[in-house]
Amino acid sequence: MTDNVRLERSGPIATVTLDRPDRRNSLSDEMLAELAAALTALRDDAGTRVVIVTGTPPVFSAGADAPFKKGMSEEARRQMFLARKSQFRRLFERVNTLLEGLEQPTIAAINGHAVGGGWGLALACDFRLAAAEAELWIPEVDLGVPLGVASTTRFVRLVGPARAKEIIMGCRRYSAAEAGAWGLVHEVVPGAQLEATVQAFAGRLAAKPFRALAEVKARINAIARIGIPEVNAMTEAFLDRG
Repeated sequence: MTDNVRLERSGPIATVTLDRPDRRNSLSDEMLAELAAALTALRDDAGTRVVIVTGTPPVFSAGADAPFKKGMSEEARRQMFLARKSQFRRLFERVNTLLEGLEQPTIAAINGHAVGGGWGLALACDFRLAAAEAELWIPEVDLGVPLGVASTTRFVRLVGPARAKEIIMGCRRYSAAEAGAWGLVHEVVPGAQLEATVQAFAGRLAAKPFRALAEVKARINAIARIGIPEVNAMTEAFLDRG
């Protein structure tokens, strides 16, 4: 256990909990470093067959931690984001790469709002199960900054360019049901049933032959990433010019 992340094991199932309820589980540099350490430990844990990622209620994650003050101007918010953009992006990319690269199947239990980087973190998981009460949205453009490359890439990969533009550029809040209709959430259940539903799903996965699951996951991820490095390089060059 660390200050911002809880790692708990129950038989073959491990649960990683974002645990900054006073900051709505927002992703600080410290939390991301601790999250990377937890995922690294799980990567090398032969006894863990499924990984669940969730947040301390009532939210999943409010995204990148930024201590905005009431009445702060758009330019001031933008400058605050840009001041920590490089460090945050480096740590966030590391966490997403570790999460997506785990051999174990991963499940995001979206038990509350998933905002910005919080939604992006959920997209790096293999499966996403959400409480019906949860809302998901990407506020970055309204805050004057672009969404990071990793999350943008996953949106395009999952829903295509047109829908990704609608979600990222529109900055609208989406219900869990709407996200589910677009394939961004696999299952939506009442909040009171989410934990039991996630545990049951994780149990079914844990009971399957692990090596077959791991190899299928790796193959699907490799197929989905064809052409992605070129897209990332082009996007990074565009952002650096800005």
